[in-house]
Amino acid sequence: MTTATATASSTADEGTIVDLQRQHGPALLSFLQGLTYGDQQRAEDLLQETLVRAWQHPEAFDGPYESMRPWLFTVGRRLAIDARRSRLARPTEIGDGVLATTPDPCDVTETAVAQLDVRAAVGTLSDDHRAVLDRLYFQGLSVNEAAESLGIPPGTVKSRTHYALRALARCLPGYARPGRAAA
Repeated sequence: MTTATATASSTADEGTIVDLQRQHGPALLSFLQGLTYGDQQRAEDLLQETLVRAWQHPEAFDGPYESMRPWLFTVGRRLAIDARRSRLARPTEIGDGVLATTPDPCDVTETAVAQLDVRAAVGTLSDDHRAVLDRLYFQGLSVNEAAESLGIPPGTVKSRTHYALRALARCLPGYARPGRAAA
């Protein structure tokens, strides 16, 4: 019973919090909406948490200032900063829709279809472009080694590779890397 009495005396009474919300709630909510870029729900959550902090810290009411508003705004601002930091520290969540559209890497059917698509696309390339890609990607040669093997300058190997990959990207639009547009 002494624990319940200690807990009750370490919080502000309900009437004080109601008055605090009535006097400063609208201004604090407006302030918090600015900090949350207009997100009404997040601002309301922060307002509620600020008032809970006021309820948990009745000693703030005995402070040397005339109004509780500066204390409330400081607590609300700090809560908004903490909430933003915690959201940014967490990895972005994805829904089940992304997983449903992502092919299973163990599925041999998907791999076979992808191989057929790539073979067809490589078949559309010129012999020069195909030879450069073969040396670089399938034989694992460096640019200089491929240039020596083909008897052309390294700059030509680089430009043929660039144009060959662009042509493949146009032929394989479903295989483009995220964030890269086929030119």
